[in-house]
Amino acid sequence: MTRFFLKTLCATAVLAALPAAHAAAADFPTKPITFIVPFAAGSATDQIARAIGQGVSESAGQAVVIENKPGASAMIGAQNAARAQPDGYTVLITTNTTHAANEHLYKSLAYDPVKDFQPLTLLGKGGQIMVVNPAFPAKTVSEFLAAAKKDPGKLSFGSGSSSSRIAGELLQQMTGIQLLHVPYKSNPLALTDLLGNQISMMITDAATGLPQVNSGKLRALGVTGTARSPLAPDVPTIAESGVPGYEMGYWFAAYAPAGTPPEVTKRLNALLVEATEKQAAKQFYKQTGTEPATSTPEELKTFQLAESKKWGEIIKRAGIQPE
Repeated sequence: MTRFFLKTLCATAVLAALPAAHAAAADFPTKPITFIVPFAAGSATDQIARAIGQGVSESAGQAVVIENKPGASAMIGAQNAARAQPDGYTVLITTNTTHAANEHLYKSLAYDPVKDFQPLTLLGKGGQIMVVNPAFPAKTVSEFLAAAKKDPGKLSFGSGSSSSRIAGELLQQMTGIQLLHVPYKSNPLALTDLLGNQISMMITDAATGLPQVNSGKLRALGVTGTARSPLAPDVPTIAESGVPGYEMGYWFAAYAPAGTPPEVTKRLNALLVEATEKQAAKQFYKQTGTEPATSTPEELKTFQLAESKKWGEIIKRAGIQPE
């Protein structure tokens, strides 16, 4: 009788807690949400995080705090997010760097891109742009390749994300040139050195590179997509500039720590998807040439696994050894 009584009491307590849990999820959020960005302020990921954060704040009636935690190829920010409380109040706004490429670039990670995170939604997809300092003699991709072949290993390229790095590595692989890779914590930091003529070239996200091109501070040689960007129609694709078949892009997505309750996950997905349709996000997409893209959590999970396989194959073909 005692054992039966205890089982009944436990079952009653669990059932009683269910409405409270659903009520808490329905009221979510009741305090500010933190968006962790694993790249520096001014990066494309930072820009979309702030745009999406503004939309989420408008819908939820709560502030969204942006925390930039760059470094170690975005691993520092990803690790911080993975270790946060799984209560929905910490969201990682990130890219394929942390969730598709890093596992193939490093022998060990401080986080597991699958087990440590609850997928929320895709946020967008974009292309990159190859830029040089205006003082650099090359005015086209072909001229840059010729200069690189003339002095193997003398010219350098900077990168502050896996997308940026692999774009440069793929260019070397497909053309036979040899460049010195200079890593940075984030693309804006690499751009600073490019502006100072400290490195020869970089391939960066359009959101970071185009403003510098439009202001005349950098020269665009080519874009990484299969078609020219509507924001830079005079800039040819790298593929049409003598490297047929060249293509490289990136994507943005949102994740919560693993263990986030299903109802909170559902609510976050709804808030984030709705935010992509608000004015701040629309302005970001338009100004950067980023393609809006959203998904269900399950769709993002499937997409991430496919992307990890694809990036792994690109990295292997490029001959990059895990560090």
